[in-house]
Amino acid sequence: MIGRDPSGIETLESEAVTRLRGGFAGIEQSFDALLDQFKSALQEMIDKSLRTEAEMADLRARVRREVDEARLYAVQKFARDVVEAAENIRRGIDSLPKQEPNEPEAVTKMRNGFEGIERSFVALLERNGIDRQDPTGAQFDPNYHEAMAEQETTTYPAGTILHAWSQTWTLNGRLLRPGMVVVAKGGPAPALRVG
Repeated sequence: MIGRDPSGIETLESEAVTRLRGGFAGIEQSFDALLDQFKSALQEMIDKSLRTEAEMADLRARVRREVDEARLYAVQKFARDVVEAAENIRRGIDSLPKQEPNEPEAVTKMRNGFEGIERSFVALLERNGIDRQDPTGAQFDPNYHEAMAEQETTTYPAGTILHAWSQTWTLNGRLLRPGMVVVAKGGPAPALRVG
């Protein structure tokens, strides 16, 4: 009950102010709790956004690698078939009789023609990323050579390729077709490389 007594009014005002302050303190605590929840949710969203961005960057890089690889190696099956044709041209040249001073002119022209075709064909392959290496004299590498036979020798170190039945072919640095080779058996130990 409100009286006319000034001290009573002050008491009522004082109680109202105390209650208001208590209410505001509760609101302030609720606001602080809400602000903390908001900050936490915001940080969570930022972290999630950064993770998503990193995952997308990884995905873009992986897709770019796969596209580049597909572009480089899409013709692999075709390249193997073309390499077989190049090997057949070489076999045709090797099957011709050895060049002699008095051989018929037709045989000389045929040999020169086949050799010209082979040079042009191999140059065309090289321009398109298909390379051949003659493994003769190199050390046997199971990643690039297929041993068809071993041959006893005392002249060459064991594991040296003595003869290549076919060349080693690569497509943009990746093995396309291993060289079919004859490997030295026995012989002196290979020299150790220092350095």
